[in-house]
Amino acid sequence: MVKVIVASDKFKGTLSGDEVAAAVRDGVLRVRGDAVVESVPVADGGEGTLGAAVGAGFELVPVTASGPTGEPVRSGYARRGEVAVVELADVSGLSRLPGGEPAPMTATSRGTGELVAAAIDSGCTRVILGIGGSACTDGGAGLVRALGARLVDAAGEEIAEGGAALTSAVSLDLTALREQLQGVEIVVACDVDNPLTGPTGAAATYGPQKGADPAQIEQLDTALTHWADLVAHATGRELRDSDGAGAAGGVGFAAMGVLGAELRPGIELVLELVGFHQRLSGVDLVVTGEGSLDEQTLHGKAVAGVAAAAKAVGIPVVAVCGANRLDSARLQQAGIGAAYALTDLEPDVRRCIADPVPLLRRLGELIAADLR
Repeated sequence: MVKVIVASDKFKGTLSGDEVAAAVRDGVLRVRGDAVVESVPVADGGEGTLGAAVGAGFELVPVTASGPTGEPVRSGYARRGEVAVVELADVSGLSRLPGGEPAPMTATSRGTGELVAAAIDSGCTRVILGIGGSACTDGGAGLVRALGARLVDAAGEEIAEGGAALTSAVSLDLTALREQLQGVEIVVACDVDNPLTGPTGAAATYGPQKGADPAQIEQLDTALTHWADLVAHATGRELRDSDGAGAAGGVGFAAMGVLGAELRPGIELVLELVGFHQRLSGVDLVVTGEGSLDEQTLHGKAVAGVAAAAKAVGIPVVAVCGANRLDSARLQQAGIGAAYALTDLEPDVRRCIADPVPLLRRLGELIAADLR
C-alpha cells in the first residue's frame, strides 16, 4: 500500500485545487487500487485561499458585501474557532468586476473590510487575510473605512470610493477603527515586495493589469502618496516604502500601517492553516500542481512551498500542470522530481483548457505507474 497526498493549487480559470486532486486521485486508483490518496487543496493567498481553508475543515460563513465597484456580491469568510480566513480576490478581485470592465480609478477594497468586520463581529480574534488578485488601487482606504476609519474632505464629508478620490481627503480619523480592532490580530498573506508608491509601486506595477493608462497611473501614484501622508500623520508610522506595501493596490500598506498587521508569505500561512506538515506522516509521495509551471512558480507560489515542505522531510514530490516551462534542473532545485503536463498528452492548449479532467486522470495513471 502506498499513501499519496495531492496538494494542488487551482488551474486558473479551469479547475479548483479540489477538482484537480479528484481527477488525479481517480487516475492513481485506476492503476494502484491499494493506494490511499488524500486531497489537501492549497493556495498562495490569492484565489483559492478560501476554498483551501474550507477544504481543511473551516466553516464557510456567507456574507453579502460590496464588490469592487460597489455592487453587492455574495462572498463570505471561513471560520474555525476564533480564526477567520478572508480572501480579497473573492470580494474585491478582478473576477468581481461587472462585465469584466475595469474600474482603475474608482474600484475599492471596501468589501474586503466588510468581511473582516463581519468576522470580528462574530467573535473572531485572529483574521488571516489573503490579498492577491485585487481590482483596486485605493491604498486599502476602502478596507479601513469599512472597519470604522473616517476619511473626509475639506467640507467634512466622506470622500468617494477608489484611488482617484484620495486626493480630496484632508483628514483621517481612526478612533472607531481602533475600538473595532481591539484584541484582534490581523495576519496578511502577501507574496510581493513592492513599495506603495514610485516606479515599482502599486500604481506603476499593477495599474496596467487593472486597466489604468499612463496618465491614470500617474494620478493614482499621486493619490497614494497623499494617502500615505495622511496615514503617517494619523499613526506616526511611515511604511510607504516597506516591502509589500504596494500589494493588492496598496491594501498591504493599509494593513500594516493602519491595522498593525503582520505580512507573511501566502503559501506558508496556508500550509499552516490546512495542517499540511502534520499530514505528511507516512506519506510516500506528494503530488502538487498549478496551471503553468514557470519561473514565477519558484518564487513564493504554492507549488514551490509544497515542494519545499515535503523535501524537508524527505518525501518525493511530482507536479501536474497544464504546461511545463521549467527544465529538469530547475525542477530538481525546487524539490520536484518530475512534472506531468496536460500538453504532454494533448498539444492543443484549447482542448486542455476545455476538457482537462480526462487528461488529469491519465496523468494520475502515469504517476501511479511510475510508483511501481
